[in-house]
Amino acid sequence: MKKPQDQKSVMTRRLRVILTIFTVITVALVGRLAWVQVVWGPDLAAKAQEQRARVYVDPARRGEVTDRHGNQLAYTMQARSLTVSPRLLRSELRQREDLQMRVDGVPREQIDAELDGRVEDILETMAREIPVMIEETGAITGEVKSDDILDKLKADSTYEVLVRNVDPDVAAEIAATYHGVAADHQDIRQYPNGAIAENVIGKVSMDGQGQFGLEASGDATLSGIDGRSTEDVSTDGQAIPGTLRDVVPAVDGSSVELTLDLDLQTYVQQLLEQAKVNSQAKSAEAVVLDVATGEVLAMANTDTIDPNGNIERQLAAGKDFENQTISHPYEPGSVAKIVTAAATIEEGLTTPDEVHQVPGSIHMSGVTVADAWAHGVLPYTTTGIFGKSSNVGTLMLAERLGEERFADYLDRFGIGRPTGVELPNESSGLLPPLEQWSGGTFANLPIGQGMSLTTLQMASVYQALANDGERIEPRVIESVTAPDGTPQEVVEPARTQVVSPETAGMVVDMFRSVMQDDPGGLQSGTGANGAVPGYQTSGKTGTAQKVDPNTGAYSNSDYWITFAGVAPADDPRFVVAVMVDEPQRGVEEGGGGGQSSAPLFREIASWLLNRDNIPTSPPVEDLLILHAQ
Repeated sequence: MKKPQDQKSVMTRRLRVILTIFTVITVALVGRLAWVQVVWGPDLAAKAQEQRARVYVDPARRGEVTDRHGNQLAYTMQARSLTVSPRLLRSELRQREDLQMRVDGVPREQIDAELDGRVEDILETMAREIPVMIEETGAITGEVKSDDILDKLKADSTYEVLVRNVDPDVAAEIAATYHGVAADHQDIRQYPNGAIAENVIGKVSMDGQGQFGLEASGDATLSGIDGRSTEDVSTDGQAIPGTLRDVVPAVDGSSVELTLDLDLQTYVQQLLEQAKVNSQAKSAEAVVLDVATGEVLAMANTDTIDPNGNIERQLAAGKDFENQTISHPYEPGSVAKIVTAAATIEEGLTTPDEVHQVPGSIHMSGVTVADAWAHGVLPYTTTGIFGKSSNVGTLMLAERLGEERFADYLDRFGIGRPTGVELPNESSGLLPPLEQWSGGTFANLPIGQGMSLTTLQMASVYQALANDGERIEPRVIESVTAPDGTPQEVVEPARTQVVSPETAGMVVDMFRSVMQDDPGGLQSGTGANGAVPGYQTSGKTGTAQKVDPNTGAYSNSDYWITFAGVAPADDPRFVVAVMVDEPQRGVEEGGGGGQSSAPLFREIASWLLNRDNIPTSPPVEDLLILHAQ
């Protein structure tokens, strides 16, 4: 038997061992806790926060686009996008199914064996039934494919859009039915007029970003600033009260009023489409400007796409979103001769009634240039040179002006640089700088060859002369209004006094000769079929040879047919510029009207003058003298 003292010693040793073990365990636990809190803590807290926190985006409503009379051209309609966080969804489904099977008393081994399959079944059910719910209600247009949805549910990502443009009520029902599916706010951009003015307006992408036209160039103005907030959610997707934070309200986009006139734009587009069919041309385009302001009233070209239709099918059929009136320059031909006329009148080098002995050809700058018709020496007045569209007479006047002064006037009229209109992809055209002019350059430019310009640039030249010689940079934006109704500042267009008011009035009056009709033919102009009954009109025809890509020389069969004019000439209100690309016959019904785009000017000008009740012009008693006796 052990002595009490020995027993006490054993107990003491045991107590020390136990205390030591307890101390070691305590130190280990404290150390582990400290390690978790100090080392792992921030990372674990971040992961927990990432799992709980949801960032919600409140999209700003895109501003509407209207014409000058308030007619809607583009506006936004509310819809929903069905979205998921695939990785989080699958994780939460696994947790939910695991818990349910444990509650049901399923053994652990069976749970592990069946868990993946149960999650897969749920995903397949969602992918199969969501399209059915959408299609049964007609919530969107187009087909929703189950395979596409299943691929997104299985994606290794934190955010996927299952379906866009869903009716809000249907989206809410789907979100309530299926765990992890959110009905996010989405805006659908509507274009109520289809293809009308779409070359100007453009469209937005599925993500709401401007892609073409004003939607692209004005994206920052129209789009606004999205709002944002953060809120924690439980494992079943329910919001945790009191966790809403970092709330930044959305700022809606501003609305833009364009200078376009929807009725006029519609008429011009339809007229051009019919002219293309009548003439069997490749394309046609037109621009209408307000003389006093330089505002674009219509800007149209053929084959404009309808954003509400099947885009791929339309693209395959040759339609597009391009605005060719500002992006596709071409040689203007004789329509540009008005620059030579204005420059020589302004410089006092000729008068409208001066008689010139015009031969059938002229040798200038190392090349020989002839008129479009063979003739001997003819006594043309300055007015007659342009009314008859004589290349030779125009170059005779250009020689008086000289290369440097002619180049200066081209610059004053804005040739060779963009107009600055508030639209994307505007071309500056093509004008060789004076220092690069070769021997034949000065024999081409005064008659509208050797340079290229857009239909808008061409219209701008005529606007300057119709507006007492002051060129106003064309503008397509009338006003911008903030969401709260506050008018926003719009940059005023630049103004340039190109020639004096006296010169401008004289030139506009001279170019009435182009549309003059003389029963005897002697004093007739080249665009008599562009005249508007009851009104004085002024303008110029143009026929520019295209370059044959096979020979590199000017073609004798392919042309750009142009016309630009002013209506009425005695009180200018409108400028109309037209181009038809490679017409095979006339632009009028049945191919009539000759190889001229003057009839299109006549139809557009007539429509405007009639619609706006413009008083008829005073009758003209005497014909302008083109061919002196």
